[in-house]
Amino acid sequence: MHRNPIDQLVQIFSRLPGLGPRSARRVVLFLLKRRESLMLPMADSLRRVAESIHPCSVCGNIDSRSPCGVCEDVRRDPSVICVVEDVSDLWAMERTAVFSGQYHVLGGTLSALDGRGPEDLNISSLIDRAASDLVKEIILATSATVDGQTTAHYVNERLSGCEVTVSRLAHGVPVGGELDYLDDGTISAALRARLPL
Repeated sequence: MHRNPIDQLVQIFSRLPGLGPRSARRVVLFLLKRRESLMLPMADSLRRVAESIHPCSVCGNIDSRSPCGVCEDVRRDPSVICVVEDVSDLWAMERTAVFSGQYHVLGGTLSALDGRGPEDLNISSLIDRAASDLVKEIILATSATVDGQTTAHYVNERLSGCEVTVSRLAHGVPVGGELDYLDDGTISAALRARLPL
C-alpha cells in the first residue's frame, strides 16, 4: 500500500524534539501553504547541509571543513581544551564569548541504560590530544546528571597518565536564582563549590 507523502512528512517531523504528531501536522500544513517562499528553500537548504556538513577530525564539532573553524582559529588558546558532551553544548559555550580555548566533543555520555560505553564516545582522541606538550588544562564541562558525572569521572581517570590539569565547571546557584526555589542537590553542590570573597 502506497503511503501518502503528507503522512510521511508528518511522521518525519514528529521525530523532531518537541514535536508530536499534532504539532508535526501543523508544521507540515504551514509549510504547504508557503511552498514557494519557505518549503522549497528549506528543502534545498536541508540537502546542502546534509551534503556539506561533517564532524571535525580534531574536536568533533560540525562544520563544512575539517579541521573546523574553531580549531583553525589562531586566536584561540591551544593549551586549554573544554570537553563537552555534544555540539549543542559547544554552541552554548560559544554564545557566552567567554571561553577562548579549544573544544573536544565527546558525542554523548556514558550510559548503561542506553548501552553507550567508552568505545561509543570520542574519548581516545581526547587522550591523544591531552598527551601533547602543548595542552596544559582539560576542562570537563559535562552536565550535572548521573550520566554526565559518570562520564566526567571516567574521562578524569583516563587522563591520569597525562601531564595536564583537569578541572570541572562549577555547579550551584544560577545567576539570579533564589535559594528558596532551588532543589537540595543544587544547594549542596553550591556549598561544596563555594569560593572565597
